[in-house]
Amino acid sequence: MVTTYEQWRDRAARVTPRNELFIDGAFVPAADGATFATVGPRDGRELARISAAGDTDVDRAVRAARTAFEDRRWADASPRHRKKVLLRFSALIREHLEELALLETLDVGKPIGESLRVDVPGAANCVQWYAEAVDKIYDEIAPTGADALAMITREPLGVVGAVVPWNYPLMITSWKIAPALAMGNSVVLKPAEQSSLSALVLAELAVEAGIPDGVFNVVPGLGPVAGAALGRHQEVDKIAFTGSTGTGRRFLEYSAQSNGKQVALELGGKSPQVVLADTEDLDAAASAIAWGIFYNAGQTCNAGSRLLADARVMDDLLAGVVKVAEDIRVGDPLDPDTQMGAIVDQAQLDRVLGYLALGRDEGGQVVTGGDRVRAESGGYFVAPTVLHGVDNDARVAQEEIFGPVLTTTTFTSEDEAVRLANRTRYGLAASVWTARLGTAHRVARALRAGTVWVNTFDASDVITPFGGFKDSGSGRDKSLHALDAYSALKTTWINVGNS
Repeated sequence: MVTTYEQWRDRAARVTPRNELFIDGAFVPAADGATFATVGPRDGRELARISAAGDTDVDRAVRAARTAFEDRRWADASPRHRKKVLLRFSALIREHLEELALLETLDVGKPIGESLRVDVPGAANCVQWYAEAVDKIYDEIAPTGADALAMITREPLGVVGAVVPWNYPLMITSWKIAPALAMGNSVVLKPAEQSSLSALVLAELAVEAGIPDGVFNVVPGLGPVAGAALGRHQEVDKIAFTGSTGTGRRFLEYSAQSNGKQVALELGGKSPQVVLADTEDLDAAASAIAWGIFYNAGQTCNAGSRLLADARVMDDLLAGVVKVAEDIRVGDPLDPDTQMGAIVDQAQLDRVLGYLALGRDEGGQVVTGGDRVRAESGGYFVAPTVLHGVDNDARVAQEEIFGPVLTTTTFTSEDEAVRLANRTRYGLAASVWTARLGTAHRVARALRAGTVWVNTFDASDVITPFGGFKDSGSGRDKSLHALDAYSALKTTWINVGNS
């Protein structure tokens, strides 16, 4: 078992990751030999060159998935058999915990402790949960007269294209592929170009678990090429996408340009943390607020990036948040003691630093952080940052930064708090802090967000749906509702009368 910083660095130096496409049960290079570099955010060095899927490769993967679906090698497997295979799949993910965690940390810069405790186990748990659910989902009989039998059954959609982001590659991949596979679909997975390594190991494990060739394919590549080819493909029945709002809208365009395929979108967020004056434990709130934005270096779609607090408690609350922020250990993601790792790449680093400059120009007071750190490492690190006294309409308070940057704004009444919280194009998540149950219920109902937490933040489990309103997208990941999202209802009406 690898436990120390030195052991993780030694193991990282010996990594030789998979770097080819996975199509129809085999690793293959891109048809034109194209590759792209994946760079480690901890030190800015190239980790590997990955085969870059083009139109031909995506077409081959989709056709393999379509063939697998049409000959029913997986779709017609009994729910009990699919359950058995997916349970084996989840067990293999757990068996490869250290390998997957290391690849995740090297690829996207998250602390190795988080990869070990959260990301890999979270993916395994999700696959296990859908495996255990699939043979407990019942179809329906409609209430007809005695001369007819009307059955309502769930049918798999066919070929699902899953396009996932780089911030939680394994976990969000599992949210897409586990319910899709559980319902009997074939899948073509397109990982983000920044984070392809763990997905390729996942492909190997899927086959080892018993998922038939062609049912699960992985096509790394650039979004404008491989992602667009998948979105426009006539043989893809659904796109399940998590990522930016702009890219999500392009997938809607691709659907209209092709076969009108279903598109499920989980997009950006600018989640408010609303702290009312009667909040009893400001220290607990401050800790949750700080970790709600600084966890994963702020690279979380539902990150609590806007603190809206009653003016009467803001000073004490802000002091608590700053204390937590300044105690967070920013370091090498391979160090088990690191609490906050790197920004994923140079482009995202430049984006975050640009917003920090903008925040200062818009009147925000930097009370902690505000700069790049650990530049000598060659990696992409930003200190946990709080911009205090930001107008709610400022760009830094309205646009998704996707970095460790918290803005603060005060209010003087509950109505103003709700108005400020909802005055955003996004609606993914929110929280409300209060000592009164009635207030909590009233404010939670008024907040336009797919998830609202009360006196906590980012509490989550596969048992509840996740997704948003407004520009945060449509559709939901997780929970039993996802099984409906990867199936279609069929009515079969049988005449059983004498006529």
